[in-house]
Amino acid sequence: MPLFMGVLGGKINVMDLPKTDELQGQLAKLRRESEERIAERLGKKMGIPYVDLTRMAVSPEALRVVAENEARSAKAASIEVKGKKVALAEADPSLPAARNIIKELEAKNFEVKIFVASSSGIEQAWHSYKFVKSAAEDITGKVTLEKKRIEDLIARLTTISLIQDEIKKLDFLKVSPALLIEIVIAGAFSVRASDIHFESEETKAKVRVRVDGLLHDIFNDLPLKNYSSLISRIKLLSGMKINVRDISQDGRFTIEVENKEVEIRSSVIPSEFGENVVMRILDPEATSVGMKGLGIREDDLVIVEREIVKPNGLILNTGPTGSGKTTTLYAFLRHINNPEIKIITLEDPIEYRLEGVEQTQVNQESGYTFANGLRSIVRQDPDVILVGEVRDLETGDIAVQASLTGHLVLSTLHTNDAVGAVPRLINLGIKTVSIGPALNLIIAQRLVRKLCAYCKKEVPHSDDMEARIGKFLEKLPKRVDVSKYKDYKTYEPVGCDKCSGFGYKGRLGIFEFLEGGPELERTILREASEISLRDLANKQGMVTMQEDGALKVLSGDTSFEEVESATGKIEWRN
Repeated sequence: MPLFMGVLGGKINVMDLPKTDELQGQLAKLRRESEERIAERLGKKMGIPYVDLTRMAVSPEALRVVAENEARSAKAASIEVKGKKVALAEADPSLPAARNIIKELEAKNFEVKIFVASSSGIEQAWHSYKFVKSAAEDITGKVTLEKKRIEDLIARLTTISLIQDEIKKLDFLKVSPALLIEIVIAGAFSVRASDIHFESEETKAKVRVRVDGLLHDIFNDLPLKNYSSLISRIKLLSGMKINVRDISQDGRFTIEVENKEVEIRSSVIPSEFGENVVMRILDPEATSVGMKGLGIREDDLVIVEREIVKPNGLILNTGPTGSGKTTTLYAFLRHINNPEIKIITLEDPIEYRLEGVEQTQVNQESGYTFANGLRSIVRQDPDVILVGEVRDLETGDIAVQASLTGHLVLSTLHTNDAVGAVPRLINLGIKTVSIGPALNLIIAQRLVRKLCAYCKKEVPHSDDMEARIGKFLEKLPKRVDVSKYKDYKTYEPVGCDKCSGFGYKGRLGIFEFLEGGPELERTILREASEISLRDLANKQGMVTMQEDGALKVLSGDTSFEEVESATGKIEWRN
């Protein structure tokens, strides 16, 4: 290790010294902190409140109140506006130019409140002026993409590789963030992506899309300069604060594509090397699927249709995030919706609009939580209530009581399978004497990818494998019509232009249904363990998710590998 003698004779290890970049960063941080303290003392001296603009969001709407040249000459920035009230931050309120701005604002009938801020904080706010011009068009949150160009992009960018090639052709010294976003969104829409990921790294950034549940790289070498402009553009379109980079933010905007409006929900979080963004594409056609389109088998569909028309009770749909629970419950609501009943939902957030349904959204800041919102909804005389998720005792207890007092309640719960829902409710603190009478139906589901109908390839089976499949079919409950699988064929993915080379196109659900009733109630009161509940499920003739998945393989809809990726290894395939 290299050593040298310090001025006081002590030995210093060079390896222990801060790196140049690190040292500069630390010094810059100290200078900023000192500058903020000076500004705070100035405010106290002048009797004017201090504001730290490095921690406060400034929107383009607020900046628009004062012209950029006037703001710069006065070392000021309008940082917030509500109606005719405006907050004005100034580095030095004694400057004549600063006093002139106040007079001009008051002449326009603005009520001005003055704050003191550091010069660096004011300069940081000024950076957002470059977005003010376009904000007049874009701040509405509705973006109209040029129809001919977007249709051309969607028609051309049908695979991940084609999207990659389109981005590689760009000159990143000249390309605008608007064009880059347009290409990424159009490409994502073309390959049926559900999410777009923008991720910052130390020296570059990357773009990925999620298609049928799996992430795929689009571009891994996006220059940070372009990435910064890209993030600011997304924030602007989504109605977020542009100058704040150390807090999480959420927003949304709408694009017009293929003669329909598609909402895009944006989420920004700070990361080690900048900010990461995920944009969820909320295609309204995703919720137009009917109950049969979900992938529910006919014998299970009989159970569902019987339970969702009951006037009261609790229907729980369980599974991990992204398993399609909400889409399934939306399909139930559409099936039962008619002018004679009132349906109210409580969601976090509202992702899709349902015609004829009153939808409300959780708002933690205003105190409209799942529990408080559900308590209010019950007083609105609903027939059917959808609660986005049972997260705690209060919400669960109100949902159970509502289902016992003349309401049909639908909700979701995070458990691994249907029988795990009851122990989960008990762990939340809900009384067992209430759970049994309330439950109509417990559903568990996963999503598996559907094989592409154009390129899937038939897989030959050994005699041993065919014998195992035969035994599997024999053990199924009698309600399953196994004659439909007499001439089964199984397939594997290949990949073609129709499926963007993936071998799969679209997804369908695999399900299991545990029915409520006296037997379930007695089991819960006696011993609400997963073992006893599983025994009851077997007596009911429940087809498990894995068994349902295997039947969909034999129907030619998906592959054994897909089912095993969602449910684990199928024992009889060993």
